[in-house]
This record gives sequence, C-alpha cells and structure tokens, in this order.
Amino acid sequence: MDIQHLVDRLEDLIDEGRHVPFSKYTLIDEEHALEIIDQMRISVPEQIEKAVRLINQRDRIMAQATEESERIVNLAKEQSNELVKRDAIVQTAEHRAANVIEQARREAEGIRTEADNYVLEVLKELETQLIRNLSVARNGMAKITEEREANRERILSIVEHTASEVKAHAQALVDAESQVETSVQPGKSTIS
Repeated sequence: MDIQHLVDRLEDLIDEGRHVPFSKYTLIDEEHALEIIDQMRISVPEQIEKAVRLINQRDRIMAQATEESERIVNLAKEQSNELVKRDAIVQTAEHRAANVIEQARREAEGIRTEADNYVLEVLKELETQLIRNLSVARNGMAKITEEREANRERILSIVEHTASEVKAHAQALVDAESQVETSVQPGKSTIS
C-alpha cells in the first residue's frame, strides 16, 4: 500500500474524530490509528524494495553500457586491425580507433553518471517522504498521548469535585439530623 495513502488515512481519522468541547483536543479511535501506523511500518519496506529495484535497474543499464562499450572497443580493434593491414593508412587507422574508443568510454561514463544521478534523486525523494511520514506518525502519537493525559486529569478533577459535593451534602444531612434530634428531645420545648 502506498505510504502517502496511509498518511492521508491517518489524517482523515484525526479529522473525523470527535472534538472535546471547549478544548483543542480531538478523540480518535486509538485501535484504528494504531492499525494505520502498523500498515505504515509494513509499507516502508515496500518503498525500500522499490529503491532496490531502481538500483538493480541502474546496474542493468550500466552492464548494458559496459557491453556496448566493449562491443564498440572490439569493433574499433577489428577496424584498427584491418587498417593496420593497409600500410599506407596505418596512422589514420590508429587515430580513428583511439577516437572510437574514447567516444565509447565517454558514452559509457555518461550513461553511468545518468543512472547514478537518477538513483540518487529517487533515494533522496524516498528519504524525504519517509522523514515526513515518520514526523506525521510521531505527531499523531504525541497528540493521542497528550489527549489521553488531559482526559485523565479532567476526569480526576470531576471526581474530586463530585466527592467534595457529596461530602458537603453528607455534612449538611448530619447537621440537619443533629438539629432535628436536639429539637425533639423530651422535656425541651421548641415553642417560645
């Protein structure tokens, strides 16, 4: 699966999450987020395999260039040998053979350089994409952790507030019961 597609899915998951009222936090499905991150981990080796395929393709091109240069060199040697047989044009043949060999060497070097540059560009692009995706995943995990901590603190605050209200009500009931017992004691009149 394409790594960019997985990043888009993670972003959609965050966008579809429920926003916590009066805060900047969003609740998301943790299991779904972790599933997408796992798929990202699986997808990264696919990108590396793609880079390896490109390197193999470069090696194949270089091998073809080497074969072509060898063919041209052999052809030049054959031509050179034929020219040597002709005494009158020996110098011209040597010069021509040297030119053909040099041209073949330059062509092979040019093909090799182009292949290397292409592979370097692809690998740099892959590195940039992997760094960007790693950053997105780390930011998502940090946000989830931050939201989890904020929710825990908010729940603790609500529990503490509720406990103090319950205590206050219990104390009020005890006070009221105490007043009722005091006013109902035999021999004491509450009428003045």
